[in-house]
Amino acid sequence: MINRLENIYLISFVFLFLACGGNTDSKPIPTAAPTSDTEKAAKSSEAKATKKNIIFFGNSLTAAYGIDPTLGFAGLIEQRIDSLGLNYKVINAGVSGETTAGGKDRIDWLLKQKVDIFILELGGNDALRGQDTQAAYDNLQTILDRVKAKYPEAKLVIAGMEAPPNMGKVYTDSFRAIYQKLAKANNAALIPFLLEGVGGIRALNLPDGIHPTVEGHKIVAENIWEILEPLL
Repeated sequence: MINRLENIYLISFVFLFLACGGNTDSKPIPTAAPTSDTEKAAKSSEAKATKKNIIFFGNSLTAAYGIDPTLGFAGLIEQRIDSLGLNYKVINAGVSGETTAGGKDRIDWLLKQKVDIFILELGGNDALRGQDTQAAYDNLQTILDRVKAKYPEAKLVIAGMEAPPNMGKVYTDSFRAIYQKLAKANNAALIPFLLEGVGGIRALNLPDGIHPTVEGHKIVAENIWEILEPLL
């Protein structure tokens, strides 16, 4: 009789144990930690996704007419930023032959991508054609207004240009004033003359006398960097 009772108790204990899952430790089984390569890839992807955009919006000067674009001032700025490990990406939005009116027509398309720093380099072709300076000012202001409307936190940089001296003092003074007024009206950083140290120097320009050589672009890049660096 005692043996039968012992067997009954033993069987009852087994059923109770199985009902509880057969495991007294209720902690979940830990999953494997991600590999170091996976972590690096995730961090790299995140860094690329959060990079800020610097837009160079201009004409053939920005497009680096006549030379490899990577050796133009926008490409040189990008290389410097990368070498310093700064969290910015340069977007070259230069179109050869672009006027201020042409820039106004295409700015909305460009603004489909985020803008953190906007560098406006337009007006040179207007000056070469002797176009009205007030019209040029209005076009450039419209471009800036659209940038600010969509990206109010974007930092603005105005690249100043000079009209050819053969246009006469009244015109050249009026043209120069465009950029000074734009910078003041829009709280923008101003590069007084983009081609300082390059314009009019034959050895630093292509045979057309307008577009910088590779060496000329290096100097222009320094002119830009002096104003751009504090904004980064």
